[in-house]
Amino acid sequence: MITYTILYSLIAFFILFFASKISYKLNLVDIPNQRKKHSKPVAYTGGLTISIIYIISISLFNIGNEKLDYILILSFLIAIIGFIDDKHQLNFIQKLSLQFIIILYLTTVKKFYLNDLGEYNHFKLQLSFLAIPFTLLCVLLLINAFNYFDGLDGTLSFVTITVLLILYFLTVDKNIKIFLISILIPLLIFLFFNFSILKLPKLFLGDSGSLMLGFIMAYTLIFYKNNTNIHPILLAWSVAIFVYEFLSIHLIRLKTKRYIFEPGQDHLHHVLFMKFKKLYLTNFLISILNIVFFIIGYSSFKLLNSTVSLVLFIFFFIIYFFLRLNFSNYKSFN
Repeated sequence: MITYTILYSLIAFFILFFASKISYKLNLVDIPNQRKKHSKPVAYTGGLTISIIYIISISLFNIGNEKLDYILILSFLIAIIGFIDDKHQLNFIQKLSLQFIIILYLTTVKKFYLNDLGEYNHFKLQLSFLAIPFTLLCVLLLINAFNYFDGLDGTLSFVTITVLLILYFLTVDKNIKIFLISILIPLLIFLFFNFSILKLPKLFLGDSGSLMLGFIMAYTLIFYKNNTNIHPILLAWSVAIFVYEFLSIHLIRLKTKRYIFEPGQDHLHHVLFMKFKKLYLTNFLISILNIVFFIIGYSSFKLLNSTVSLVLFIFFFIIYFFLRLNFSNYKSFN
């Protein structure tokens, strides 16, 4: 396993390096503007490149689980949609429609859907006829929640890493752990390019990366629910920061009568960065916050019960929402 991990790391590094060089030659770059504050054009192909590395991991690690393989294979198609969006600026409806086709296929044909949301005080929260539509809605929500976190260098990558570490902690299944490691390694190596460490060519995840990671995490959570004994409320706590932030932004925009899908600088990472003016501190605070949320949820689940954990999940969202309402900066780019 160590040998394969080292080999995979080397493969990931050289593919990212090669892709970054090619991207600049082909002018696949993100141009600075009023909305995008980087000082010079930056290649936006990081996510698409990582999705190719994930396809390679299927053959290299050979964990022998068809469902997990499907997540990575179809994540490549999601990355392509994001790449097209980066290059041609799809509108919200176009982007959502293309995502929906792939999500509908994996949910219905490959039966990746939630039948229930777990047991609470001996009452099982069954979804019944709502199972598929509820799953589709949750997946779309989480994919786009991940997309919302891709506004500063490293933010989405670091917070995604916290989710991977939480999921690694929750499972004892060796194959699932290998699957999570195969997702983690390219992300860690990507950060060297994202921050241009050792003068490596700078790369952005782009929409290809943010949509892809949201897709992978959404269906990984569904896989956990359907194939492990881990309670769904613990899985919800693992992505609490994404859920809280996505819902809060939309509720705040509705409350202030703004169009909910327009670009703006009212996201959590923008608010914290404007306050502290320090990128690494911003990324650290958001990542730690997600871990703290999970610790609260996990502790309440283990020391009390699932019902208390669910109530706390809702309670902390309410607190989060009102804090965000009081500390929300808004700047439209339309």
